[in-house]
Amino acid sequence: MSAKVLIVEDEADLSQLLAYNLGKAGFDHAIVDDGDDALLAVEEERPDLVLLDWMLPNLSGIEICRQIRARKATRALPIIMLTARSDETDMLRGLERGADDYIAKPFSVTELMARVKALLRRSNPAAAADKIAIGDLTLDRVSRRAHRGRRELRLGPTEYRLLDLMISRPGRVYSRAELLDRVWSADAELELRSVDVMIGRLRRALNRRGDRDPIRTVRGAGYAFDETYGAEPDAP
Repeated sequence: MSAKVLIVEDEADLSQLLAYNLGKAGFDHAIVDDGDDALLAVEEERPDLVLLDWMLPNLSGIEICRQIRARKATRALPIIMLTARSDETDMLRGLERGADDYIAKPFSVTELMARVKALLRRSNPAAAADKIAIGDLTLDRVSRRAHRGRRELRLGPTEYRLLDLMISRPGRVYSRAELLDRVWSADAELELRSVDVMIGRLRRALNRRGDRDPIRTVRGAGYAFDETYGAEPDAP
């Protein structure tokens, strides 16, 4: 799984516990502990789901949720609210402000992870699926193998992560900086041109002479998995 979860939680022990379990389940994640920083992180990190604490410094989770829903770009972003409040009125208030789900502290991490996966399956099935098939391309996240037709693709770990990320969101343009952040480790000392080199390697693994290239270069912006790939047969 390559979905990214933004954890907005000011209890350090809890945020680290959530980060550990999300990583174990195969999700990318980012953490912020402040209400003001949460809205900035939604813009910069572009998460697939937000775990949002109700009580935060500077700005409440309820207000963050309201502002996320008010913005066209994030209106459909899945949100699970985490709170020590267990009163039914508070729960309804959170849902009315746009939260998709609600879980009261203390909670079972196993239950929360099940809710995260269920919500992602509804909002972005490809991000949570064990296998993705688009056209003649198949990516199996369990075996970590990819095929084009009957041909198994020889992908290194980085090429695999690049393909996994982009095929999950066909048409979504990823900048070079974003690909560096989401595909390479945070402490990797790489330049933006390293992304171009790795995209070239991925293309060579994907394509043989005459094959249609599923990776689209967007000049001045970055790269995307072509959203039209698989919608019509390749040209002869």
